[in-house]
Amino acid sequence: MSYLETTADVYRQAAQEPQVGLCCTTNPVWQLPGLRIPQRMLCMNYGCGSTVNPRDLTGSPTVLYVGVGGGMELLQFAYFSRRPGAVIGVDVVPEMLEASRANMLEAEAQNEWFRREFVELRAGDALHLPVPDESVDVAAQNCLFNIFKLDDLQRALQETYRVLKPHGRLVMSDPTCEQPMSEQLRADERLRALCLTGSLPLQQYLDLITSVGFGTVEVRAKRAYRVLSPQHYATEELIYIESVEVCAIKDPMPADGPCIFTGRTAIYYGPDELLDDQKGHVLLQNQPLAVCDKTAGALLALGRNDIFVSPSTYFYDGGGCC
Repeated sequence: MSYLETTADVYRQAAQEPQVGLCCTTNPVWQLPGLRIPQRMLCMNYGCGSTVNPRDLTGSPTVLYVGVGGGMELLQFAYFSRRPGAVIGVDVVPEMLEASRANMLEAEAQNEWFRREFVELRAGDALHLPVPDESVDVAAQNCLFNIFKLDDLQRALQETYRVLKPHGRLVMSDPTCEQPMSEQLRADERLRALCLTGSLPLQQYLDLITSVGFGTVEVRAKRAYRVLSPQHYATEELIYIESVEVCAIKDPMPADGPCIFTGRTAIYYGPDELLDDQKGHVLLQNQPLAVCDKTAGALLALGRNDIFVSPSTYFYDGGGCC
């Protein structure tokens, strides 16, 4: 049995018998007027953090979600795109699609505004998305891509890049880990399926995202997720895993490389009203400006004693230098 078959088996069981908190910390439920989440959807809320923010859903976008779970996030996306086929859910596990369809029936009964036709469920997987080129405004996945081994992860990212429209967004949440893991841990297919041992260092994760062409990447949040202790896992030291929330935008790749925002801020505190670096960045006196890592490095390289550049906070809420 391959690791992908093991993963499908884990989530087949989770579809047939909901498991609260399976593999991950359950992601937040949106509190919106008139939105009611069926109880079974809540029990099948499998994810490691937030993915799409409501601000990503302005203008009734077409949204693709890979790995449907119980359908909760599909229902939340449909709240903002109330038209037939606006939300596409793709899953490789037939039982999960069946469970999600049943949950949509209950959601329709509980929500006056919701119609089943707003959500289209399709059989498929992240490596072969059943979606045309450049047809999606927002794509999302929650605690799925970390399961893939490197070659498959790159293929999944390429596939998502293919289906996104220009300037479209891939919004996702995955575990990351800065410490090395033993080969025994890496080879454990069930632990990989449970979103633990496929975790990559954050920089490697970001490098893979930009390698397929995404010109702008936002690290929106990073938080504590899990620990692997020597008492329970094949490791000699305690391994700390974090959950990261990232938005990758299908912008053109800048000539000098991607713009990656990791929550850094620049503040000019010199004698003039503003500082213009002659590269498109204007810093007003004592006004914080969110900057990408590339711009942060360029400002520090100026060697001035009137510019402060913060370290990465791994919290980014929009705006900035690009």
